[in-house]
Amino acid sequence: MKEAHVVPAIYLLAVVVLGFAATLLRLPPLVGFLAAGFVLGASDLPNLDFVQTLGDLGVAVLLFTIGLKLDPRVLARREVAGTAAIALVLLTTLSAALVVPLLLVGLWVDTFTPAGAVALCFALSFSSTVVVVKLLEDRDDAASLYGRIAIGVLVAQDIAAVAYMTFSSEEPPSPWALSLVALWPASRLFGKVLNRIDHREMRTLFGMSMALLPGYLLFDILGLDGDLGALIMGALLASHPAAKELSSALFTIKELLLVGFFLAIGMDGVPGAGAFVLAAALLLLLPVRALVYAVVVRLMRMRRRTSVMTGLAMTAYSEFALIVVSVAVRQKLLGGGWTAAVSLALARSFIVSSIVNRRPAGLVRRMTGRIPHRPSSTLHPEERPLNLLGVRTVVFGMGRVGRATYNRLYADGETGVLGIDNDASKVETLAKQGYNILEADATDQEFWDRLDAVHATKAVLAMSEPGANVRVLEWLNRSSFEGRVIAVAAFDDEAETMRRAGVDAVINMYDGLGDALAQAGEALPASAVPPVAPACEDIVAPSHSQSSALAD
Repeated sequence: MKEAHVVPAIYLLAVVVLGFAATLLRLPPLVGFLAAGFVLGASDLPNLDFVQTLGDLGVAVLLFTIGLKLDPRVLARREVAGTAAIALVLLTTLSAALVVPLLLVGLWVDTFTPAGAVALCFALSFSSTVVVVKLLEDRDDAASLYGRIAIGVLVAQDIAAVAYMTFSSEEPPSPWALSLVALWPASRLFGKVLNRIDHREMRTLFGMSMALLPGYLLFDILGLDGDLGALIMGALLASHPAAKELSSALFTIKELLLVGFFLAIGMDGVPGAGAFVLAAALLLLLPVRALVYAVVVRLMRMRRRTSVMTGLAMTAYSEFALIVVSVAVRQKLLGGGWTAAVSLALARSFIVSSIVNRRPAGLVRRMTGRIPHRPSSTLHPEERPLNLLGVRTVVFGMGRVGRATYNRLYADGETGVLGIDNDASKVETLAKQGYNILEADATDQEFWDRLDAVHATKAVLAMSEPGANVRVLEWLNRSSFEGRVIAVAAFDDEAETMRRAGVDAVINMYDGLGDALAQAGEALPASAVPPVAPACEDIVAPSHSQSSALAD
């Protein structure tokens, strides 16, 4: 084997082995990737420049996917904008209260200036976008209230970091940067192109091109931060109906590219003794960071659980801290040794955060017990208890199957039907059409914690996300629901799981479609012209027999 192939092979082996070791220890694989970076950085192996490139691409794609989920109205909300602003000021001040005395007593790893110390404390006020988003995705909590608050705050922090890097650049943006406003109307054209793409691999390529070309590359050419461009490009496409599917199509390649990011962090430099001591001292700020977020979110009239879950999720330092410190190093405000120190602190904070958030339920119970109770009437509207008095049938998931079931129930004269869905735009549209519908994520504990009581006698599980119906069923069982449960399943193993859990009736969606198509074929006269096959999205709706089965 050629030497040119040996080094990449060793890199790959280190990533796989240490990533797998992290999973065996029930830690996120990213901890293993960081460890691999430190091991490779300490070795005599040559650095592979493309690792940093892959990491940069991963961050750009990550920010693009965040932009795809971005609702400007969320950023303007008091609980998001207020939390982001207050936490930024408090955490910068608290970081200075810890770091400055250490510097004054001589505990520093390299040269620094007062402006560099300010930049360092500012960098330490951010929370990790990568860690938090992965945490929320693994828990399927991105749509929960605390998840939306956390992502909104992270986006606000990312914008602040990108703005700092842009305005601190020694080269001002190009005058042509004003022409970027043309991306707004151009996004409509991009949306029309997306409408014509129905293959997953093409959607992945389209998403990558949008994130990197009119996003990262164009902004970088015009003297603005490329990461900001990727975020904005995603935000411009966020209102497109296929934005969610586009984000899902990018998931795997985003995860692979981010391996390069974590590897590059560890390889950034071998920390010295001073860096180890400083990184250990910075760990003292982690519980303070969680407490600050919990207190600030609580001040925004949120429930105790929402406040604590937000605080725990936002514990880790941000990867953007490295970028901000790197800018300060380039401007000679800080010595180069600070990059290694911050890398080490960042890696340790990732490990601590992963351990704390592995099973947060017990920690949440202990912490919420020490927070004073607040009357329900003073809570945020989305946090007040839910009383489903008068609701007899709950339809979980208001996609085509759920809507067809809902409509059939009303057509049969049944009253007290409530639809539940976590898609805000869908809920708004259906509410205008007269549906009795509630925006909520029924797979999340928050929804069930807010229920005063469940009076329904029938539950229909019609959620399209894999595994979602099973999770809702688990919560129904925990809530001592005694009514009938009817579920839709797309896969045999999912159907079998729900049957074992005591579901009264499970309908395989594709079996029902096959029966409907067979019946339609038998009803056709022999001389009939073969019908045109419906589009894929049109065959998702249940047949009349399916709807009848669900309603009955």
